[in-house]
Amino acid sequence: MNIKNKEINIKKRLKELSKEIQKHNHLYHNLDKPEITDSEYDKLIIENNNLEKKYPNLILEKSPNKLIGSKVKSKFEKIKHLSQMFSLGNAFNRDDIFEFIKKTNKFLNQPSNNKLNFLCEPKIDGLSLNLIFKNGKLISAATRGNGIEGENVTENIKNIKSIPLVISSNYPELIEIRGEIFIEKKDFEIINSSLREKEKFANPRNAAAGSLRQLDTSISHKRPLKFIAHGLGKTSKNYNSILDYYSDLKKWKIPTNNFLKFCNSIDEIIYHFNKINNKRSEIDYDIDGLVIKIDDFDLQNRLGYVGKNPRWAIALKFSAEKAYTIIEGIDFQVGRTGAITPVARLKPVNIGGVVVSNASLHNFDEINKKNINVLDTVEIERAGDVIPYVKKLIKKHDKLKKKILPPKICPVCKSITIRELDEAILRCSNKYECYSQKIGQIIHFISKKSLNIDGFGEKQAKQFFDLKLIKNYEDIFYIQKYKKQIISLDGWGELSFNKLIQSIERSKKITLEKFIYSLGIRFIGEINSEILAKAFENIDNMVSSVNKNNNLHEIDGLGPKAISSLNDFFSNKNNLQTVSNLKKILTIIKPELSNQSNYFTNKNIVFTGTLTNLSRDEAKYLVKKNGAKILSSVTKNTDYLIIGEKAGSKVNKAKLLGIKIIKEDEFLLKINQ
Repeated sequence: MNIKNKEINIKKRLKELSKEIQKHNHLYHNLDKPEITDSEYDKLIIENNNLEKKYPNLILEKSPNKLIGSKVKSKFEKIKHLSQMFSLGNAFNRDDIFEFIKKTNKFLNQPSNNKLNFLCEPKIDGLSLNLIFKNGKLISAATRGNGIEGENVTENIKNIKSIPLVISSNYPELIEIRGEIFIEKKDFEIINSSLREKEKFANPRNAAAGSLRQLDTSISHKRPLKFIAHGLGKTSKNYNSILDYYSDLKKWKIPTNNFLKFCNSIDEIIYHFNKINNKRSEIDYDIDGLVIKIDDFDLQNRLGYVGKNPRWAIALKFSAEKAYTIIEGIDFQVGRTGAITPVARLKPVNIGGVVVSNASLHNFDEINKKNINVLDTVEIERAGDVIPYVKKLIKKHDKLKKKILPPKICPVCKSITIRELDEAILRCSNKYECYSQKIGQIIHFISKKSLNIDGFGEKQAKQFFDLKLIKNYEDIFYIQKYKKQIISLDGWGELSFNKLIQSIERSKKITLEKFIYSLGIRFIGEINSEILAKAFENIDNMVSSVNKNNNLHEIDGLGPKAISSLNDFFSNKNNLQTVSNLKKILTIIKPELSNQSNYFTNKNIVFTGTLTNLSRDEAKYLVKKNGAKILSSVTKNTDYLIIGEKAGSKVNKAKLLGIKIIKEDEFLLKINQ
């Protein structure tokens, strides 16, 4: 082949590559619909770059390396919500609703049979949205995100008819309107029928999320997105009830649910739940339960929140999906805390559109209780996103089989197994060297609730750990030095590696409570992490207090198991070194201080005796909301002792230490100032 013909072929190939790369850039960045893997994309880039390097005289005017930027934004900006967006706790039956009402009345210091007025409405299976209106004009729309901040999708929602850009008549100066973005079932079918097989959405919720989160806003505008309001965030107007608020929404032509019902008893709630459940197929959009919330906003404010859930609302979920199948084998899995869980390997079965081949058996006591063994036919249940589990035995297999016995040695590292006092769970005794525990801890550290490193999941963690690229948490932040090795791995390339590095960089800014949670200390979940973050305000204070065995028992809400686990974790030199190393790498943000200014702000409070006007739980919640810390016992660190009727020995100790004692009436007066 002569030089001229060769150059013609090279130029032709460069044009093909340019066209291909531009097409896949558009699919990935603008449509959020990639057709090829990152490694396949990287191969196109490498081929183009090699040809351009070898034949610089043939570089195209429209070379991928000359194209700068895009006509649409490359990523969504973040918007901080004016008030936090919380998630609902779940109920699954009548007993759960009974407990919810009982706890609510107890918190409000009312009889357990006291009637409360609830608003009940279907729980739409869509995407949460927060709208902010200022002086009647829509100024922003954001997804829920992490509850504190979400993605700015303001431009994407401007064609949704149910979201006005301007509201008129009696609008507050400032208001956050919350609701759900969704796509109706018939529209979902139409959208999917216009897409190629591999582009089709799995369900209407995914279609709504994919349509809203388009970097090219013109695509969002073409999709039939709808909005129904169901919540209220920060507002400059005082509403008495949800009904009052919904009345305003109606005036502003913002839709609320057509299937709402006011109920004031369990019987009414269950009746409405069953009615909605029976109507599910007739409703235009997907729903997955019934939201039950107290109508009175004053009561909502009193009840407040526990962890990430409001105390004044709950979601009663529809029945779990069930199916019968056969157990083909039983394996033992070892978790990050050493817990050994028996897992049933099943003959694959479809449950609610998901093929299930594994199910949890919880623990060995459950196996004996349910009389379950290999080859038996069992009922499998899957509720929402909960891991499928074996509900009950349906039919025993005739063949005699060996009894499933708890292993005496760890199935992974062969260390001795132990069962702690009063625990049903068997554990591997090798805390710091067992492969499954070590990899489990790393997976927990990078998970969504911890550092939340995008593109770094269980598969990547195992791959890097097995290749000895990471041995511990700290190694994750130095992974860049293995770039050559990683981009040569199957499924990796320059683009995917760079995305991972960017995600790791973003994760370096973390709140104190998330950092504590990420360490994976046993019995220290999200709520205990939050309690510790507020009690100590920085990690040094916490480590110092644990090492000196000081103050932990005083922290209200922290149980003996959690305290013992903290002492155990921080008595290990390797763990202390890990925390010290991570402190140098990460920016750990202190908990936000209360913006309230009150007599009790920044004070240490202890309660004793029976309060008559409000429950102990509500009194604690009030002082926490005003920036105080609750201690469980009177010490020299206590600022005030709040006493009710029949106050005990704490009063004498407070007098001895010269601590100010406040009676309930004075407390109520000062907390409301």
